[in-house]
Order: sequence, then C-alpha cells, then structure tokens
Amino acid sequence: METRFSFNYEHYAALAELPEADRKLVAEAERATANAHAPYSKFRVGAAARLRSGRILYGSNFESEVYPAGLCAERTLLFYAQANYADDPIEALAIASVPSERECYPCGQCRQVMVDVERRQGSPMRVVMSGNGSASVVESASLLLPFTFIL
Repeated sequence: METRFSFNYEHYAALAELPEADRKLVAEAERATANAHAPYSKFRVGAAARLRSGRILYGSNFESEVYPAGLCAERTLLFYAQANYADDPIEALAIASVPSERECYPCGQCRQVMVDVERRQGSPMRVVMSGNGSASVVESASLLLPFTFIL
C-alpha cells in the first residue's frame, strides 16, 4: 500500500520578508558563523536559538583534526541548551552559513537531535534555514525527519 507524506513550510525569497523575530534570529545565526572553526571545509555554520524566556543562545560548527570528531553548529547549540537551560524550551532555531550560496539545511544527525529536543521539552521548535538571501521555515523539526529513531 502506498502512503504519502507531505508537509507545509514557508519560503521567503528575501530575508526582509521574514517575520521580525525570525529575521533577528537569522541575523544572530549569521553572526555566530564568525565563531566557527572550519579550517578544512571552509564552510562556517552558525545557529541561534530563542528560548521561551527570550534568551538567545548560539552555536557554531567545530572541525577537528581527528575527523569525524567535529560537531555541527546546531548540535553544539542544542547540547549546550539542554545542559544549561533544559527548563527553558527552545521556541525557534535559525541556521546560517558562510559561504551562503544556498539555504543551509541541517544534516541527518542534527535533525534527529532536534526531534529529541522537541520530545524532551514537550513542544515543537520553529526552524529557520537561511542562506543566499532567502529562508525556508518549518513549524517543527519533526517535519524535517518524518521517520525518526525512537527507542
């Protein structure tokens, strides 16, 4: 039996079209790219999350000489948030990269961790994926990974 999976997402051809809160979060994610350590790929990624309290947290990717010991910006941020602010749910997470030739989408491991965080906090997080002056937005990370790993 064939089953179809589909979901709704928002696409903004220009960052100026984003709602103000998302636009500000993208600007913070772009700023976080400056802290990335990407001497091998030269692909710097930044992430910024807005917590329910209004606090903004940051993460950036870190590449290691002992590949694959590095970590993506999203997971750097999410692990920090869960370790330090587990009682303050993440409402939105924005991702940006330099260079920014296209929108920056999370890898599979990051998508799974995002879903894990949503489960742990009991609420979805809005995900804003930006790049090259545009952005795509989903209302829940679970939309990015419909067949998640569950123990």
